[in-house]
Amino acid sequence: MNKLKVIQLLPELNIGGVERGTKDFSKVLVENGHESIVISNGGLYEKDIIEHGGKHIKLPIHKKSFFSFLLSKKLRKIYQQENPDIIHVRSRMPAWINYFAFKGLTKKPLLISTFHGLYSTPIYSKVMSKVDHMIAISDTVMDYITTTYNVPENKITKIPRGCDLKIFNKENLIQSWLDSWYAEYPKTKNKIILTIPTRISKWKGVDSFIELISLLNDDNYHGLIVGPTAKSKQKYFKQLQDKVSKLNLSDKVTFTGSRSDIVNIYKISDIVFNLSIKPEPFGRTTIEAISCGAKVAGWNHGGTKEILEQLYPEGLADLNNVDRLKEIVLKISKKNYRFPDENIFTAERMTEKTLNLYHQLVNKEL
Repeated sequence: MNKLKVIQLLPELNIGGVERGTKDFSKVLVENGHESIVISNGGLYEKDIIEHGGKHIKLPIHKKSFFSFLLSKKLRKIYQQENPDIIHVRSRMPAWINYFAFKGLTKKPLLISTFHGLYSTPIYSKVMSKVDHMIAISDTVMDYITTTYNVPENKITKIPRGCDLKIFNKENLIQSWLDSWYAEYPKTKNKIILTIPTRISKWKGVDSFIELISLLNDDNYHGLIVGPTAKSKQKYFKQLQDKVSKLNLSDKVTFTGSRSDIVNIYKISDIVFNLSIKPEPFGRTTIEAISCGAKVAGWNHGGTKEILEQLYPEGLADLNNVDRLKEIVLKISKKNYRFPDENIFTAERMTEKTLNLYHQLVNKEL
């Protein structure tokens, strides 16, 4: 493949799937002999990008403000200095700043965007479609792009997200971690662990999960709700806690808050759930859990449906049908019931497909 100079644009480099993907892809670009530049407001992953041979240019393109458009001149200057082959936009505010920066360029690089979500406010989001080519992370997202922005399908390539199998793996847990876990959460010992990894938000289906635990009239099950609560969601979090108390589930449901050891939690979990009421654009936690050896279950829509149809159709229940979800749990939680197929949604496959797409577009093969 020709040596390419690639600029990736995103708001910041703090924790999140898009941010981690950008950092990992920057490393892959360098390892494959390409030049990688990331433009963002910086953050935790900035040093990783630099340590892995990439370049980071700090620009406050994260602020959703009219004044952010003034950064387009600075961005254009960077483009003129760096002379990239490809600009890859991963978020809407940076895409708008890029839109005005790009207009003033005489020599225009190839412009690509990745749709990481089913964006609300279509007018604000339309800028993501004003590019040479788009990447959709699932069929769900691809359908959204074609119907919302009337884009021809040949301008879109589906490249599903993936997880890093070096991190999300089936290696045995360290005994010291297990000891400290059971010391902190003794009620989970010798239980069938049901886990919903999600931030606390109404559309993420935590309500349904609590309802499910209440229907499992069996003390062998324990529910884990793993994820952070933003300040704006404290009232809703209190409602969930009250629901747990009201249903007498205090011994059967644990809110762990945010945890950095999610890989280990997947490994002790018998079933991991994705119960988002709105369709997930992809459903990253589902593939992470499968890679760590857990069984999985979720609603039959969006990205979760796409993953489970391929890897574990037994885990699918019709949206909001908690009774059906209970039946699934009783069936698949049995020790001898089959596990999901091997996860094919890997970070390696995702980066390889993206590099191939770059190559095809630069050589005008698409």
